Amino acid sequence: MMYMIIGAVVVLLLLYIAGVFNGISKRRNQIENAISSLDALFIQRAELIPNLIETAKQYMAFEKETLTKIAELRKPINLSDITESDNPYAGTDPTGVALKAFMLQAEAYPELESNQQFNYLQRQLTECEEQLSAGRRFLSASITDYNDAIVVFPKNLIANVFGFKKYQWQYATTEQRKAVDAKALFNN
Repeated sequence: MMYMIIGAVVVLLLLYIAGVFNGISKRRNQIENAISSLDALFIQRAELIPNLIETAKQYMAFEKETLTKIAELRKPINLSDITESDNPYAGTDPTGVALKAFMLQAEAYPELESNQQFNYLQRQLTECEEQLSAGRRFLSASITDYNDAIVVFPKNLIANVFGFKKYQWQYATTEQRKAVDAKALFNN
């Protein structure tokens, strides 16, 4: 009977140790997952933002060129400058020349669309930074949870036996701490 009690206590102790070991291991893996997720977000930001800025710059250049051409075409004209050959209604509509002159003057300039590109860029920048911020908070919470698990009694005894060490806080490198300099990217 005594051997059964000792055997049961040993089995329960081993199950407890296994449960603690597995719990600490899962917490450590959660930290690695959080770091990997942050790396993915840093990569996304490093690739996405410069590409969006380049797209906006190209659209701005296209729009500027187009508006310049339109402005050239819309220079004020005199009715005397329009010839009969310019009038598609010549001979059939005596007001054709005046109508063409009126249409050229009355058309509104096209609406600028580059502001939509900038709004999209701004939304993407904000979203990237919010995701990074959330990822950093998740990493910090994961490290705290893990470190707490390996320092509280009696889990700290088991953690020491299996060589679990406190996880060092992850600090951003100097390069990571720098925000993306959108102005510099636009000036390139």
